[in-house]
Amino acid sequence: MLKLADEDFRRLVTFIKNNYGIDLGKKKQLIVGRLSNTLSAMGIPSFKEYIDRIISQENPADIETMLNRLTTNYTFFMREESHFTFFTKTILPYLEQVKKDRVLSIWSAGCSTGEEPYTLSILLKEYFGTRAAMWDTRVLATDISQNALQAAQTAVYDKESLSRLPESWVRKYFCKTNEPGIYTVSPILKKNVIFRTFNLMDPIQFRLKFDVIFCRNVMIYFDQPTKSALIQRFYDATVPGGYLLIGHSESLERNSMDYHYVQPSVYRKPLKS
Repeated sequence: MLKLADEDFRRLVTFIKNNYGIDLGKKKQLIVGRLSNTLSAMGIPSFKEYIDRIISQENPADIETMLNRLTTNYTFFMREESHFTFFTKTILPYLEQVKKDRVLSIWSAGCSTGEEPYTLSILLKEYFGTRAAMWDTRVLATDISQNALQAAQTAVYDKESLSRLPESWVRKYFCKTNEPGIYTVSPILKKNVIFRTFNLMDPIQFRLKFDVIFCRNVMIYFDQPTKSALIQRFYDATVPGGYLLIGHSESLERNSMDYHYVQPSVYRKPLKS
């Protein structure tokens, strides 16, 4: 296996953190393990030469490949199911009551390969039922990874990924492919998700503020100052009374933010008095 010198490790960690907010300062072995094959496939003999190439940013595809290798997360439909229960039983009834224009603004930030925004779309269709056509329920789904977004838009999943969904939902919202055990998302769900490339380090300047932001299992890669700055940007991009949901394994410093704690991994922006 290729050797990664401490100085080259620090250069790469600094570049990734400054540009993408991801802190890999304690992940030297992960970097070596996940990137060694990439270097071999590219015909690059050393990490020094590879890191020089990355930092020069001469080929954005190289950076895309690197980020995909270093941050890939396993996910599936209905992951951390209690969030979706809270969404259905608490958030949607509230939004149905207050959103007189019938336009919902929901953001899946760090959507990976699409399971989260498609799950949200299923829940929206199930909640509104025949009234769904009267509402704009489209979900914004963003990720920094072009590979992840391409997979999300292709929307092909195996049976294991769907295993936590009720069988009736699988029949209703998925289509079998010619390959056994492989499904694709139905057109009605695909049309309900808007996919965009977005770096969470960038200013949040979407047209609407958000009623709900899901950003789950993304900030595990961020150090505390980066996380705090992102939470403030989320807060500024949330409507009063709107919600932020983060991963079960994540936590926020409640005394240093403006969101109010609701329950573990659920936060809310106060309503204006």
